[in-house]
Amino acid sequence: MLTHTVRARRSSDDFPRAEHLAAKIADVAADPVAVEPATAEMVANRIIDNAAVSAAAVLRRPVTVARLQALAHPARRGARVLGVDGTYSPEWAAWANGVAVRELDYHDTFLAAEYAHPGDNIPPLVAVAQQLGLQGGDLIRGVATAYEIQIDLARGICLHEHKIDHVAHLGPSVAAGIGTMLRLDTETIYQAVGQALHLTTSTRQSRKGLISSWKAFAPAHAGKVAIEAVDRAMRGEGSPAPIWEGEDGVISWLLGGPEREYHVPLPAPGEPKRAILDSYTKEHSAEYQSQAPIDLARRLRERVGDLEEIASIVLHTSHHTHVVIGTGSGDPQKFDPDASRETLDHSLPYIFAVALQDGSWHHERSYDPERVHRPDTVALWRKVSTVEDPEWTRHYHSADPAEKAFGARAEITLNSGEVIVDELAVADAHPSGTRPFRRPEYVGKFNRLAGDVVEPAERERFLAAVDALADLPAGGLDALNLQVDPRVLRRAPVIAPGIFGR
Repeated sequence: MLTHTVRARRSSDDFPRAEHLAAKIADVAADPVAVEPATAEMVANRIIDNAAVSAAAVLRRPVTVARLQALAHPARRGARVLGVDGTYSPEWAAWANGVAVRELDYHDTFLAAEYAHPGDNIPPLVAVAQQLGLQGGDLIRGVATAYEIQIDLARGICLHEHKIDHVAHLGPSVAAGIGTMLRLDTETIYQAVGQALHLTTSTRQSRKGLISSWKAFAPAHAGKVAIEAVDRAMRGEGSPAPIWEGEDGVISWLLGGPEREYHVPLPAPGEPKRAILDSYTKEHSAEYQSQAPIDLARRLRERVGDLEEIASIVLHTSHHTHVVIGTGSGDPQKFDPDASRETLDHSLPYIFAVALQDGSWHHERSYDPERVHRPDTVALWRKVSTVEDPEWTRHYHSADPAEKAFGARAEITLNSGEVIVDELAVADAHPSGTRPFRRPEYVGKFNRLAGDVVEPAERERFLAAVDALADLPAGGLDALNLQVDPRVLRRAPVIAPGIFGR
């Protein structure tokens, strides 16, 4: 890997285009290096993972809204929308499928200086590949690049410190991945990356306070915008430049300012793109930093015994966990039984309390309003707090995979004064955990989540297509679209009409 120093520049500086971060990213995207077998295998795993969580979310309101918007944009030669027949304009198919992937907060993650859900790259890349009739190998190459770029940006550039939403790294990664997939030249990719970044920077309010359904729409919007940016760049249109480093660019005014330096690692010429192997999926439908605490709560349940005897629970954890999903956020909504599902899945006190009571976590039952309002749950929930522990923060930011961890230490004080202490560094499903996810676990998650909405034969057909992904011929990527029985889709919420499809 080569580490690139990135900082703001004056318009009058001698700053060659080849030194722009967007140009460095374009060089990586255009590099024809082969995809290693382990990377290709993980691409297939994450396509299965996305399908699993999308199927589980297919009847939810935001997914229904996005699907109806996409269905209003049919195209004779187009992309596929989850669950239905027909072909649709690729940016709208990416939009609908992206919302489905993100809705339950249940797919893959990468945490470093910034956080990311790099599986968000897959829907827009699949949509473009279907639109243009590409081969399975093209998609694998594109996804490997998209993961590489988003994860490397997340390693080097912190966005949330300046209250910028993490999808600002997603727009450029989707553009770069499409560039690789289409074998575009570096100039075209450079312009597309710049446009995509310029148009996908937004504030973190989408993940603060009372969190709305926009949390699911935000990455889908970034993917849609990136597709449009690539289309314009392919037609010869340019972008603001240098977009990160410019005097009025992203670093100067949205991030650390003119004095701040960032250090972004990217593969050297000829170096394989392996970053997807550093990401990890979720066993539980909740924000990633709650995965290890859920497993910890399940483990502690028997030791505690009578939960009514708990006086207080303090979770010692990293700065990120404390301020994003813990009491360090200062968000009273994280303790409100009437809060949205999106808020609750970003409330570690709620999540830990329910996991401790139930010894399990479920993507629907754990968020059911009756479950949320149970008096014993509310009472226990309000006894939970978080504190930042510098050692956990160090683990969070460690570059050493053996040390990097996103867990917590729980200190449970009983009414008797006894204190029960336990800790867990990584989730059970993490690559370093006690039950790491491999292909059988991805397939198991898929069958479990899709079982109620997708017929067994259709699930088998889809998994066979993924198994053969590298060999799918031109036009064969339509096989990655899951069909859902129309009778199931009729159970989706009734949505008021909007502008599209009248």
